Amino acid sequence: MTIVISIVHILAAIALILIVLLQTGRGSEIGAAFGSGASQTLFGSSGTSGFMTRVTTIVVIVFMLTSLVLAMMYSSGRSTSSRTSIPAPIEEKLPVKTK
Repeated sequence: MTIVISIVHILAAIALILIVLLQTGRGSEIGAAFGSGASQTLFGSSGTSGFMTRVTTIVVIVFMLTSLVLAMMYSSGRSTSSRTSIPAPIEEKLPVKTK
């Protein structure tokens, strides 16, 4: 189960990086590489803004959920401090010799 969630988490991280790199600035569209009006024909009349926003939101939600699940899975069964499980050393006093 942990391996599957880890793989989904890594894929979501890579997808998030790629999606952010694919997004362009406010003034230009991704379809500008295909010609002046290609963004309307390639992604619909609204361009890529609605599509990329939805995909980014979905990938961010998947990334955050897998982060939380992995954190809870790895932290369950562990103590909050490493010193609570280690017993304190016991000092034995030696008898003092008197003359």
